[in-house]
Amino acid sequence: MSLPVLKTQPLPVLLVEDEPAVMAYVQAALERSGYPVVCCESGVDALRLLETGSFLGVVSDMRTPGGVDGGQVHAWISRNRPDLASRIIFITGDVANEETVATLRETGAPCVEKPFRVAQFIDVVSRTFGKAE
Repeated sequence: MSLPVLKTQPLPVLLVEDEPAVMAYVQAALERSGYPVVCCESGVDALRLLETGSFLGVVSDMRTPGGVDGGQVHAWISRNRPDLASRIIFITGDVANEETVATLRETGAPCVEKPFRVAQFIDVVSRTFGKAE
């Protein structure tokens, strides 16, 4: 007698973005490409979700409200969720900012500059997180 094959749900991507229009755009791009998404608006919310949740990867804006930015989310993940440390993608409209440049250099995480095309973004996502199920 063979056991039934359980279809496991794919892990969601955690999206950290405080601009509603950008969040909707990125969420739609990910979901249309087969990636389930959990959204939050701040680094603080992201850390709360990361403490207990399982995620395929994290897409985070560099600048988020609430005192915890993308770089600090990356640092927390590196310490507390090392399994996810290589699966973070930053999105930012602020690549000229010295702090942003320093964070990208320190983390080595891929960064997609806003505004971006969906195809360009999904290409980075699939290379970083793997193809969607």
